Amino acid sequence: MRNSKITWAVIAGVVIAVLAGVGVAIAVNRGSGEPAAAPTGPATPSGSAPVLENTPRPSASAAPSPGADITGPLDLLLVGVDTRVTIPDWQTHSDAIMLLHVEPGLKSGYLYSLPRDLRVRIPAFKKSGFAGGTHKITEAMAYGSRVPGKKTRNIPNGYELLARSVSAYTGVRTIQAGAILNFGGLDKLVDKLGGIDLTIDQKVKSKHRQPNGKPRKLSGHDYVGPQAVYLPGKRHLTGWQAIDYARQRYGLPNGDYDRQRHQRQLVKAILGKALAENLSDPARLQTLITALGRTLVTVGGRRPVEYAYALRDLRPAGITMVQLDGSGVGSGSGYLGEQLNAEARGFLKAVATGKIAAYLKAHPKLVNKG
Repeated sequence: MRNSKITWAVIAGVVIAVLAGVGVAIAVNRGSGEPAAAPTGPATPSGSAPVLENTPRPSASAAPSPGADITGPLDLLLVGVDTRVTIPDWQTHSDAIMLLHVEPGLKSGYLYSLPRDLRVRIPAFKKSGFAGGTHKITEAMAYGSRVPGKKTRNIPNGYELLARSVSAYTGVRTIQAGAILNFGGLDKLVDKLGGIDLTIDQKVKSKHRQPNGKPRKLSGHDYVGPQAVYLPGKRHLTGWQAIDYARQRYGLPNGDYDRQRHQRQLVKAILGKALAENLSDPARLQTLITALGRTLVTVGGRRPVEYAYALRDLRPAGITMVQLDGSGVGSGSGYLGEQLNAEARGFLKAVATGKIAAYLKAHPKLVNKG
């Protein structure tokens, strides 16, 4: 059914977009060969068309729908990229890294995050001239996206190196698809949905926004002025509040680990709201697609609409959120990054070997109920 396909294309964009906001997105298929170079500016893509605006109608024949042959399991890598385009020579980092493992049959899945400062072995990468080494995983995007001899950045190459690093660390051999986004207009999409309802589990102060939603003033390397505050309880969030809430880590008891949990909660909240919409109404559906804008662009391989169709029966209630905890590592008084604890590393092994349900039954505290 055409509407259900487009609905899931929209929702797939929402899942990814919640990581850091919607800007220019690139959906990447790991099995399709080398990704093409990304546009270096805010971008109207040239090599491929936005699939959300060009979803073909299925023919009246009995030909299977695109994506009908995808049966799972699937491992998808969802990355929020901090480009800081207003800061000269800013290195592109992956500020949020989520993985969605979908079980065979594609009706249930597990959503988990890796700490942005996780200390891992990043392999050598000839395309960018990177020699390899042990670094924070957030830096893989920066090292991979460098273009030798130029100031421009090749974001798909950065994704490729990040995906290789994630695969090597987790033991997940194949990441079928993924997407990368920078800061932008997720707030518009949430507003088109009428906002979202979320149970906030702890007091969160915004580093970036004033109570009226306007940006706080940047003074040197920090922000100053009144702060937006999100109090515990059931809250209705507008677009800018939703993305602002999901970005915060400073001042939280567990820092980035708390932020990871909030991002996963927000993903489920947006999915639930999107699925509750009357998206059989073409005008309503077009409003949401317009809110996303020209954000979801394929680079080779299977189109996002194929995964959208394949995941049509995956609902928020079928997604289990998993919290992977860890602690800081360092040399002397110097902070080097994070390391996952043994229980979290055991979960990654369970993902790689297809034994997630049994592992979580034995380690129920990993399941995030919020």
